[in-house]
Amino acid sequence: MTQPLIQRTEYSRAEHLSDVAVHLVALVAAIAAVPVLITLTAVWLSQGAAIAATSIYGATLILMIACSALYNGFPKASLSWLFQRLDHSAIYFKIAGTYTAFIMMTGQGLWLLTGLWGAALAGSGLRAFGPGSWRWIAFALYLAMGWAGVAFGWSIFAALSAPVLVLMLVGGLLYTGGTIFLFWQSLPFHNTIWHVFVMAATTVFFVAVTMHMSQTAIALAP
Repeated sequence: MTQPLIQRTEYSRAEHLSDVAVHLVALVAAIAAVPVLITLTAVWLSQGAAIAATSIYGATLILMIACSALYNGFPKASLSWLFQRLDHSAIYFKIAGTYTAFIMMTGQGLWLLTGLWGAALAGSGLRAFGPGSWRWIAFALYLAMGWAGVAFGWSIFAALSAPVLVLMLVGGLLYTGGTIFLFWQSLPFHNTIWHVFVMAATTVFFVAVTMHMSQTAIALAP
């Protein structure tokens, strides 16, 4: 029986190519979708805070996928150590960026937003200067930031519709559940499966942000 949590250092060509394909599809989709979201926000809401919110969110989304594509697409490159640090750091900023979209559009939980961006800076520092020494602390910080809203974001949730909340819950469960495959390193294609979970969760959150933006625009329409 295949055992989980066995460290792997090499991947087959098929595993590598499948992972590259997942990243390329996600990156192309993000580059195409983010400008549409920002444009719709500008046209439908015409609010500076909302436009800034979706712009920050979109930038962190593309950054996360692009950094992950670099690191996982070129694992033996001379700059792979840099790609790794960028990849791991970008995840923190994507989490903070996602919260930014909801917090700035609802106007609730600004103090939480400050804490999340502070945590993102701290986490990226851990990843940059101690990628091995603080591995488990850095990983725990990902989960803590992702689920921080459950403990501290009730004012934000109160301003969101039920469908948006359901999408956020599904996205969070996909991210968290996918970590099983991240650490199940003896499982063939474990890295590809993990990234499929990540991209699926990212898509769900994108839909949630877009839905909330459109619902806000409808509510404010004369």
